[in-house]
Amino acid sequence: MDDPDKWRAFYEDRAKPCPFFVQHPDENLAEWIRQRRIAPGRALDVGCGNARNAIFLARNGFDVTGVDFSPSAIDWASDAIGAANVAVSVHCTSIFDFPAAAAQYDVVYDSGCFHHLAAHRRDAYAEVVRTFLRPGGMFGLVCFAPAGDPVQGFDEDRLRAFWSRHFEVASLRRMREQGQGSNLFGKDFLWALLARRR
Repeated sequence: MDDPDKWRAFYEDRAKPCPFFVQHPDENLAEWIRQRRIAPGRALDVGCGNARNAIFLARNGFDVTGVDFSPSAIDWASDAIGAANVAVSVHCTSIFDFPAAAAQYDVVYDSGCFHHLAAHRRDAYAEVVRTFLRPGGMFGLVCFAPAGDPVQGFDEDRLRAFWSRHFEVASLRRMREQGQGSNLFGKDFLWALLARRR
């Protein structure tokens, strides 16, 4: 994951055909907010990309910070945030280097960062997320199932077992595919996990 040139290039062409190069929020995130499974508070969007989920959180009453390793992603996020006329703070840094205080966030959300981490960094990542969250805070994750990526994807048992070591898993399901014209993002080759810091 720690390859700045790769991620800079990845986000430079905003028009390339990429499923999540849209401005729609994740369907699971919208559902969790609608169902009040996560409540407004301080939120950290890890690997925020073009800020589509950060903007949605801000529009729903959250105080949002976005972090992404890619300078071109942060440029896009800044443009999108300005166009949306919402308050979101964005930072170009690795989550491992982000200087947040312990127990600072009510929600940490990751749509597509975790599955890019090398296996030996995953436990450290989970500890960073746990440290940033207040006790009882919520962690939302979207990551590949094997159908989405046979190398980086997780099967259900492996994903549940990993995050259960660090959090109380509240729900785990496949994302719901969204049709043409939907104002939400969803691909059924992705998992949506919601967990609580013990």
